Amino acid sequence: MTTAPGSPRGADEVLLGFTRALRAAGVPVTQDRSHGFLTAVATVGADDRQATYWAGRATLCGSPDDLARYDQVFAAWFDPHDGLPRSRPREQSRPRALHMLPDTEAAGSGAGDQEEDVVRAMASTSEVLRHRDVATLDAAEKRRLSGMFARLSLRPPQRRTARHRRWHRGQVDAARTMRRSLRHLGEPAEIAWRRRGTRPRRVVLLVDVSGSMSAYADALLRLAHRLTQSARATGGTVETFTVGTRLTHVTRALRSPDADRAIVAAGEVVPDWSGGTRLGETLRVFLDRWGQRGLARGAVVVVFSDGWERGDAELLGEQMARLKRVAHRVVWVNPHRGKPGYEPLQGGVVAALPHCDEFLAGHSLATFADLTGVIARA
Repeated sequence: MTTAPGSPRGADEVLLGFTRALRAAGVPVTQDRSHGFLTAVATVGADDRQATYWAGRATLCGSPDDLARYDQVFAAWFDPHDGLPRSRPREQSRPRALHMLPDTEAAGSGAGDQEEDVVRAMASTSEVLRHRDVATLDAAEKRRLSGMFARLSLRPPQRRTARHRRWHRGQVDAARTMRRSLRHLGEPAEIAWRRRGTRPRRVVLLVDVSGSMSAYADALLRLAHRLTQSARATGGTVETFTVGTRLTHVTRALRSPDADRAIVAAGEVVPDWSGGTRLGETLRVFLDRWGQRGLARGAVVVVFSDGWERGDAELLGEQMARLKRVAHRVVWVNPHRGKPGYEPLQGGVVAALPHCDEFLAGHSLATFADLTGVIARA
């Protein structure tokens, strides 16, 4: 490496510049990670390019999605040929959109028509990406998709309360009508009406982060973050748990307004990422500790899982029956549900389906939008 991190012109300057370039490329590099990177390079030796690479990969990357971006930025920053840091290469998404236009239209149209065609082509590309399976996307497409999550919004489902509120029709409010009459010395007064009040119904998300769901875990947590932020803006409540071999409450981590920071914070508190699947046991823990105390009672509970249960499928069926008794509605979202040829033959799905009100697909942004509609109508 011609320009080694430990070169005389300032090791710290070059290394910190590298962390800033990573942050600009979309890798959530915090100040603590930058400090850890400097400490690791000082330990392994800054004159070793390979050691520097692995030190940065271990300290600066927070999820598998960061690895591809890290490799690109590292190769561009510590170039072995010219020895100078280089700017991050621009993405080629816009030129590809231009090539989608017919040559005859591009040659015969004015500048305004060309810009309009480019906008249409980019819109068409976004629509295609909206229906793509998130597990098949590359790093650049995932970055674009993460920005498209902002288009999702959740209108929290409503439930009726015991209290009444004033309204222009409905039931006669006898007490208020009588008070109006007394203010007029017993003369007939205008009739007052009332109706039952409403308040947002709680939504509970159970996200499977086991090994078989690892390709969808990042997108599902981004969905949970978006639903959390959208519900808070309208007075609703969304509680999120991850399930696998353990149950982890990640609602506090997802309250951060920044999606990338929220995903990193959630990843730091989840101990069983890409592990096994024991849905029956984790669901029992959820119901014993959280569900029957009121968190799931009367709520809309959404389970995101492919149903590959390594534990006892009968236990899962029993716990789903318990959940059905306390929840308002139970929705099961399977990322394979919308794929051609899929049949619900997995033991966990077979045990759970009799106790579900909805069985939906959950592999693309379009299916996530459909899910928000199902929740709003619950």
